[in-house]
Amino acid sequence: CNSKTNKFKTKYHKWEKPKKNKVKVKEKKKKGSLNPFIYIYKLLSFILNSIFFIISSPFKFIGFLIESFTKLVRMSLGFKITFMYSIIFLLITFLYHGILFILSSNFNLSYYVKVDDGIAISLFAFSSLGIFVIILFGSKVSRNVLKPIKSMTKDIQSISGNDFSKRLNISQAKDELKDLSIAFNNLLEKLQEMYEKQNVFVSDASHELRTPIAVIQGYANMLNRWGKGDEGVLDESLFAIQSESENMKDLVDKLLFLARADKNKLKLEKKFFTITDLITEISKETEMITNKHKIVSKIDFEGNIFGDSSSIKQAIRVFIDNSIKYTEEGGSITISLYKHENDVIIKIEDTGIGIPEDDIPYIFDRFYRADKSRTKETGGNGLGLSIAKWILDQHHCKVNIQSKLNVGTAVEIIFKYI
Repeated sequence: CNSKTNKFKTKYHKWEKPKKNKVKVKEKKKKGSLNPFIYIYKLLSFILNSIFFIISSPFKFIGFLIESFTKLVRMSLGFKITFMYSIIFLLITFLYHGILFILSSNFNLSYYVKVDDGIAISLFAFSSLGIFVIILFGSKVSRNVLKPIKSMTKDIQSISGNDFSKRLNISQAKDELKDLSIAFNNLLEKLQEMYEKQNVFVSDASHELRTPIAVIQGYANMLNRWGKGDEGVLDESLFAIQSESENMKDLVDKLLFLARADKNKLKLEKKFFTITDLITEISKETEMITNKHKIVSKIDFEGNIFGDSSSIKQAIRVFIDNSIKYTEEGGSITISLYKHENDVIIKIEDTGIGIPEDDIPYIFDRFYRADKSRTKETGGNGLGLSIAKWILDQHHCKVNIQSKLNVGTAVEIIFKYI
């Protein structure tokens, strides 16, 4: 048995070794057959890279010299353009002369110069004239190209930090410069609009704060002079000071809210909640707040919506408070909740004095009041609707307002039903 296995091993090894050798021979033949193509490819790539390096080296060196020189010495853009034109022309002339020299007989420079003195002189004259023409042409082209830029620079320098009414002249600009001028003018328009809104906001805020401060200061002076011993004057003064301080606190809180909203520092905690319960709660609270108006609640929808329930409640309360303020005693305020197609709608209707049609587009502007004559009676500072609009915008809601004078106002807050 052992002898048979040994014979089998020897046969197996004798049979396997030639197979490995054949495979190696085949691999060598394959590798050897590919070697000439690889060598040819490497040789061609080396030649092409060398030619590219020889051609590009002078341009890179000249570019390096120009860049180094411009860093040391400040030059105008027009001079740089003209200088580049001249350098390009000199390079073309140099290459042309070199080709003529190579193609000349015997490749002998001295012989070439002696035999063809006329050609050499003409080439030199042509080169000098070409450089002169290039300088004139380049300077003229650079002036035409840079003329709109110089005009834009003067216009920009004339724009002050307090006046953004000036605009760039786009009649001379073309192509990309015209696009740049239009974009800059659009930026100036936005800056002017923001600057005007900021001025109005600061002026209105100062006016709103000036009134309660003046009232508090007046009552404090009256108490200091002769009102300490009069209980009636003392009670009236304390009530007025307390009331105006609360108004100031409310105004400051709203200003801080809007300032944080403008800086995107307010974060809403959005989640699914039952809108039906929220409207029921608001209706009950409204009945407790006022007993001089008829509060009607119509709920025809039960379901959930996605949003921040506390901020949505704050926004709805703003519209209801306005309805209470501008609806006479005995009037009615209706709070409705229903679903229309894919929308959940909250509707607040009143029988109040209404809003003039021309004022409806501006009621969400800060410090805007449609009825300025009733400011002292109804109170308010014109910021509530701005806050409500911001909250509803964060929930991607639409707000529709319909109003008629001496008939009433209807506000629709439209949520997308998910």
